[in-house]
Amino acid sequence: MDPQFFLTAVVTVLIAAMGTWGAVRIAKIIAHRRDPDTAAHLQALDQEVGTLRREMIETQERLDFAERLLAQGPETRRVEPR
Repeated sequence: MDPQFFLTAVVTVLIAAMGTWGAVRIAKIIAHRRDPDTAAHLQALDQEVGTLRREMIETQERLDFAERLLAQGPETRRVEPR
């Protein structure tokens, strides 16, 4: 078998496979864009991530506050006699 023919055949098959893979990928992307359930699902996920982000920020602020209080050391409180 001629090496040049073999190389040409391999390159042709690879290009055809890549083209087919690309076409399938593009078709999937277009189908997802047209499907309203997917868009609604993505919007719900986006809202949930926003909620989780806000909760995480609030938790981090509380943790920072607690760390500042602990870093101050124990506060000695004395009760004065009456």
